[in-house]
Amino acid sequence: MSRSSSHGRPRTISIIGAGRVGQTVAKRLRALGWRIGAVVTRSRPSARAAVRAIGGGTPHSALTAEALGADVILLSVPDDALASVAQRLARIAHVNASRKSRAKIVLHTSGALDHRVLAPLARRRAATGSMHPMQTFTGRIAPRLNGVIFSIEGAPAARRAAQRIARSLGGTPVVIHSKHKPAYHASGTVVAGHALALIESATQTLMKIGFTRRRATQALLPLIRQMLDNYEAVGPRAAWTGPLSRGDYATIAKHAKALRRFPREFQDAYRALALLCAQTLSSNAAAMKNKVARALGHRL
Repeated sequence: MSRSSSHGRPRTISIIGAGRVGQTVAKRLRALGWRIGAVVTRSRPSARAAVRAIGGGTPHSALTAEALGADVILLSVPDDALASVAQRLARIAHVNASRKSRAKIVLHTSGALDHRVLAPLARRRAATGSMHPMQTFTGRIAPRLNGVIFSIEGAPAARRAAQRIARSLGGTPVVIHSKHKPAYHASGTVVAGHALALIESATQTLMKIGFTRRRATQALLPLIRQMLDNYEAVGPRAAWTGPLSRGDYATIAKHAKALRRFPREFQDAYRALALLCAQTLSSNAAAMKNKVARALGHRL
């Protein structure tokens, strides 16, 4: 994205919901020459803190007409608040309809919802869409955006704007169909959320048998990193190791027996993951799933 518009003035963006994602995007866009307009959060102190973190913008603790003065309006609020925020913005736009202004680009950053949640704004002639970075945001560590996939969908003008923003941030925009957003987001959740619980359960298993947390982490992190390196270098099947990849069902049964000392969720997760390995990595999924079930004492 260029540092100025075709008319020579800086592009402007309002941030509604300046939390982890909103602050990250706004701060980086500001470094690229964008002017930050309204920065809206739930309280005045948090809005002022967000403006300080971003390095620009005007803090607000409520939606106002100023938010509509930007070229792009970015909604980075929780999914369950998006519809009500869109309705309130549409009402503000209606009240201020007499003001001469260009049609607005309104984007949200939800991974699971599509542009239709912004329908009240679309009825006010805004071009609506979504732009979701497939990345994890903790609020403590600045996430990498270079090379990160940004899912894009929505009205044509909104898609074009989102694609330009994603590229300017170093990301790779990918246009997806609106109906596929929940499945797209589920894939990211499995990796960033559920896999974290998987790693923590392995850590707690080692701690149960006498490892300190530090030693457990030291044992598992190199294994995780090498697995990911192998996955990237040679693909899933060639990277697959462990007893199940070798057809060692006796060891699988021993694992299941050992996990009886742990909470039921540990056992259930092991069984589900073994079956998932069979489904996704085996060349004969049906046969392997039957053997896994027998080794674990279950019926499919």
